[in-house]
Amino acid sequence: MFTKITKRLSGMQMIAGGFFLIILTGSLLLMLPFASRSGEAAPFSTALFTAASATCVTGLIVADTFAQWSLFGQIVLLTLIQIGGLGFITIGATVSILLRRKIGLKQRGLIRESFNIIELRGMVRLTKRVILGTMLFESLGAFILSLCFIPKMGFLQGVYYGIFHSVSAFCNAGFDLMGRYAQFSSLTAYYDHPVVMITIMLLIIIGGLGFIVWNDLYEHRLHFRKYTLHTKIVLSSTIILIFGGALIFYIIECDGLFADMTGTGKLLSSLFCSVTPRTAGFNSVDVGAMSDGSKLFTIILMFIGGGSGSTAGGVKVTTIVVLLIYIRATLTRTTGYNIFGRRLDDEALHKASAIFCINLMLAMTATVVLCGLQNFNGIDALLECFSAIGTVGMTAGLTTRLNITSRFVIILLMYLGRVGSLSFAMSFTDKKKIAHVMQPAEKINIG
Repeated sequence: MFTKITKRLSGMQMIAGGFFLIILTGSLLLMLPFASRSGEAAPFSTALFTAASATCVTGLIVADTFAQWSLFGQIVLLTLIQIGGLGFITIGATVSILLRRKIGLKQRGLIRESFNIIELRGMVRLTKRVILGTMLFESLGAFILSLCFIPKMGFLQGVYYGIFHSVSAFCNAGFDLMGRYAQFSSLTAYYDHPVVMITIMLLIIIGGLGFIVWNDLYEHRLHFRKYTLHTKIVLSSTIILIFGGALIFYIIECDGLFADMTGTGKLLSSLFCSVTPRTAGFNSVDVGAMSDGSKLFTIILMFIGGGSGSTAGGVKVTTIVVLLIYIRATLTRTTGYNIFGRRLDDEALHKASAIFCINLMLAMTATVVLCGLQNFNGIDALLECFSAIGTVGMTAGLTTRLNITSRFVIILLMYLGRVGSLSFAMSFTDKKKIAHVMQPAEKINIG
């Protein structure tokens, strides 16, 4: 019976359904009494919200991770984060490879859907590289962070914290255990610690570039001309957003939130504020204390997100670049949408426009709902909703104040942000037949 059902499902439907089942399973595990530090079963809404946030690698929490969850609960969260970051399809394919089972055509198609790539060939090789790369980067990150944490926490605790935060950073999840010092403090205690901050930022950036970019870098090393157009766009956009964003945060907050910091603290905080919204969710400064200008710019970065087929969320940098190229071509009346000596096809523009509009409408609608339900401050509600659909995890303090209805609104945004709002919508229509008859065309006034 189950096999017949799965055969009728499209790849996107299987991915969406799989994530839903993982969230539900994680919720049930977190509701076990020994998953909570207090020994009492967590409420369903709290367990569901936390499991959804971990699986969707978001980082929004209604209860402090250290204060609420026992070691068992934290390991459940770490497992959900790793599954959510890599995708359960990737992990399933890895198990098949380890067991030396043949990867069929359908499974290769699922891997392609999971990585959001075009070509079907080389799926097994790419999966192996993704897993090995993940193990390498997370291990290096865990080792460096452990060296920083051990002097203060002891050997076992320091190693555990190193592993937890390395996995959370690489998967762009934003979950932390720093509640042992101050609840909901994230990495504010390390804002001027160069090794911790740089390590976390590098893990976020590497995880957010995307597996396609990794593969390109592995095959062509530093030969930029040999990179695919996708890799060129992601790398150049990432550099501009990181350093350009850091400069903007420095200008806005130099005499404000950063006023009492040292020069090193200001530099690291500016860079971290630029990196973490795309889309890690850690924070080294109090987000609620940011100026409105910084919050608005943070919202923009959260909406953009990272690279396609990565652990990051958002509409993705390629989506924004395609729209900007289209705007430039329209303003200059240029034929075609050209970049790096290549022309983009119309399908890229159509998909980018749809993703941009759908995510924007979902976030704005959810913001109106939250403000209507609980009378939240507008900009803080915007930040909360864009953080959820961008699977970021940054908050100005609203998450813990959400009522039951608002929690489910945020859960839905996190789920759609991880699965992909456009892909999720198309999963219900991709099997329908479209009549090969076009309606008469008629012009309308635009603008």
